[in-house]
Amino acid sequence: MRSFAVVALIAPPFPARVHPHAAQAAQRSARWATELGLIVTADAARRLDRANAGDLAGRACPDAQPDRLDLLTDLVTWLFAFDDACDDDGLGADPRRLSPVVSRLLDVLDLLGDDAPPTLLAAAGPTGVALHDLCRRLRGGDHPDLLVRFAAQVRDYLLSLLWEAANREHHRVPAVDEYIQMRRHTGAVHPSFTLTDHARDARPSWSALADPRLSALDRLAADLVCWCNDVFSYGKERRLEQDGHNLTLVIARETGQDEQTALAEAADRFNAALDAYLALERTVLDGADPAVTRTVEGRRAWIRATYDWSMNASRYA
Repeated sequence: MRSFAVVALIAPPFPARVHPHAAQAAQRSARWATELGLIVTADAARRLDRANAGDLAGRACPDAQPDRLDLLTDLVTWLFAFDDACDDDGLGADPRRLSPVVSRLLDVLDLLGDDAPPTLLAAAGPTGVALHDLCRRLRGGDHPDLLVRFAAQVRDYLLSLLWEAANREHHRVPAVDEYIQMRRHTGAVHPSFTLTDHARDARPSWSALADPRLSALDRLAADLVCWCNDVFSYGKERRLEQDGHNLTLVIARETGQDEQTALAEAADRFNAALDAYLALERTVLDGADPAVTRTVEGRRAWIRATYDWSMNASRYA
């Protein structure tokens, strides 16, 4: 499956760059995760090492200040750790187990990085403590607009995991259009974009963010990140006999195609979305102010970063 992905996906025509401190950011983030209790077993540490959060964040933010690269790297580490708990450790297969976890994390998000009652953080556990630390550091950057965006987007991510868990409980494979909509949230792409905007000092106005063209570009970028991930991870997911939360699997179920044909269609969708992204990007950048230009550059970096990281990461081997 991996070789198919390499051949079928068109490489995004954006520069492939890596932050010079990506390796140091990865090492520091692993210590952060261990000290806060996110990583408590040797197996969890190995999974985190295979994920290579520093490489992904370093490719998405090749020019960031080190402390802002650290913040993005820690978010990616947090997402990988929570994703492993949901997918590999069974938390995400049972809404009854996942719901109270999500509820406590929503309590943490409601604080927006402000001082937290010790009882609240104790109830939220290491995952909540780490999430609060991310919000606290973003709050300290004195960018309340980014903090509010980030908290809302992480909330969407957490609630979308309940949708996944309900599907797993009922052995339900969603329709393609439903999957595409929800995948933007289960992939936690939007909060990652927001911390990238923070790292790049890209703070477009609310009116710019509400521009239908930039909003559509954001959705296309999120789709490209998620679909690239789906194509590269499909082989591993099939070996592990995981559920139907993959673009290839929902296409196969809805169309009745065999898996190789459905995988080819998933790759074709990625390639077509990349063409659409490039066309729309030209209209967004025409006359754009510097903040919007930096935002678009961040989306470009994430699309290219995901492709290059997926080509090299052992997480999907």
